[in-house]
Parts: sequence; structure tokens; C-alpha cells
Amino acid sequence: MIRIVPLTGDGEPLLSPDTVWDGVSGDWALAGDDQTNAGGLHARAELATAVLLCLMTDARVEPDELPAEEQNRGWPGDSFDLRTDLGETPIGSKLWLLRRSTASDATALRAEDYARAALQTLVGQKAVSSVEVTATADPAQRRIDLKILLKDREGAVVFDQRFGVLWEQMRGLDRPLAD
Repeated sequence: MIRIVPLTGDGEPLLSPDTVWDGVSGDWALAGDDQTNAGGLHARAELATAVLLCLMTDARVEPDELPAEEQNRGWPGDSFDLRTDLGETPIGSKLWLLRRSTASDATALRAEDYARAALQTLVGQKAVSSVEVTATADPAQRRIDLKILLKDREGAVVFDQRFGVLWEQMRGLDRPLAD
């Protein structure tokens, strides 16, 4: 299993924006009594939440990209309800393809490409004007660190966050969720 978590400057996990945590897993927070967004998602950290959705949602892949004995993933709507005529693009990242890889420089380059491609939807939606991704391998921690930098039309940085892509099963952390 791969886990993607925001990192603070000292490398420790930080709670994700607009997410409710129960100690084991997280879920997107509902807007609650917000009358302008009744039934929608909490959105006080819109860009940060959009980045997490882009990175943490598994994207579907082409059959030739699918590793042996793996089933394709991704949001089912991308296979039948994608309106390319309206500029819609598939959501998610291919970071899940790295789950059987080692935390190496080669894997970091692939993670960088996958994250950059996943975040391009924010450029397409004009939420940001550019996306910069830098990935660094940390084999000792079995982790790839992603530095995500997003800029607005004037070139100002509007998002600067580090994420750790963790290989949990290799660290002995893979465990069933509590009931």
C-alpha cells in the first residue's frame, strides 16, 4: 500500500486540509451548515484539497502500463462520463503504479512525472498557471518526497508543500483497519 501525506519542514506528517481524521483514515469534510454550498464539501483550503484529490486518487492507466497481475484502478466515471468536449480530463495520479517499486532515484523521476501530470488538471481549470514538481528518493525511510509548487498568473507562489509517498508494507505498517 502507498500512502501520500503532507510533510512539515521536519518531515513529520501534517493533517491534511479539509479532511476529517479518525486516527486511522481520513475523509473529506462536508460543508455542514454552509448555505451557499449545501450538501457540498468543506472548502476553506480549496487549492490544498484539490492537490490532495489529484495526487491521492488513483488514475486509470492504459493496458500496456498495467503491471502483471494488477487490476486497473481509477474513478469509474472517467471510463464512461468524461466530457472532453467540455474540457474534462481524467482525474487522479498514476503514483499507485509505484507501489511495488523501491524508493530509488529512478522511481523518484517516475513519481515526479506522475504527480506533474496529475496536477495539470489545475492548470487546465485555470486554478493555477504553472505546476512545478521535484521528487527526491529517501531509500532509508522507504519514501519519495514530492515538493509541489503552484503559481498564479503573475508568477506568485500560491501553494508550496512537501508530500511523502510512503511504502507502508515495506515498513511493516500494513495492517487491517479497525472496525
